[in-house]
Amino acid sequence: MLRSPATLALIGLLLAQPASVPAGPRTLVVCAPGYPGNTAAAQPTMDAFAKIAAEAAGWRSGTLRALYFESAGGGLARLAEPDAVFALVSLPFFLQHEADLHLSAKLQAAQESGAGEIWRLVGHRGRISTPAGLDGWEITGTAGYAPEFVRGPVLGGFGALPASTRVTFTANVLSSLRRAAAGEPLAVVLDRSQAEALESLPFASDLESVARSVPMPGTLLCAVGGRLPTKQADEFVRGLARLHLRPEAADILKTMRLVRFEAADRAALDAARRSFASARAPSKVSR
Repeated sequence: MLRSPATLALIGLLLAQPASVPAGPRTLVVCAPGYPGNTAAAQPTMDAFAKIAAEAAGWRSGTLRALYFESAGGGLARLAEPDAVFALVSLPFFLQHEADLHLSAKLQAAQESGAGEIWRLVGHRGRISTPAGLDGWEITGTAGYAPEFVRGPVLGGFGALPASTRVTFTANVLSSLRRAAAGEPLAVVLDRSQAEALESLPFASDLESVARSVPMPGTLLCAVGGRLPTKQADEFVRGLARLHLRPEAADILKTMRLVRFEAADRAALDAARRSFASARAPSKVSR
């Protein structure tokens, strides 16, 4: 989503204000563009998570609330509000908005398959062997709202994509895979869980994985703009890191498809930053 210089400057000004404790409840914004669910349907789970996360941090009941947004626009708008002190966001969202939202990665979320996410590029069997084979093609997927993420961290190891390759966003990965299997000039970027489900599709034999990324963080817990004093932010981070040890947290984490929170992999995160920045450079971005 493009933002005008004036809008970005205003967001930066708001987030650069000195840290202060919000007068009302502090808010954790969960943003996962392209993934299932919506704000209203997710609210019971968000309420339960906020309650137990506040308890783990030693905060009073009602001190924290959590809100889920399935779109980048919704998450961005809510993160601009001064009570949004933490964000739980996907890596593409983080890399795209780390600077303008002043996000500071504290923890990464681990799923049953692990904390490291691996992305794959899938296309019609036998049609793609090199990046040049994607000349004039479309690459789509849930990560497509951040084209630099696809060109850099996901496919940087595969090679530079032709300028004519379009990177697009879709939440309907199944439909895109069906089109790719039918022979359209379309390739699909899949995360680990989506790739694991690939073999169950009736047209799976018409598809193949042609590239894969190195492991990188999948979901990051971030402080937003230094809005909380360091002591309180550290309390929350320590509480989340121990949350999986609380028996009553198991069902909530499972509903969120998480197992635990752990220290962010700084080396992998820095590598993703460098690759993302390289893909964002003018020489790497199609016009």
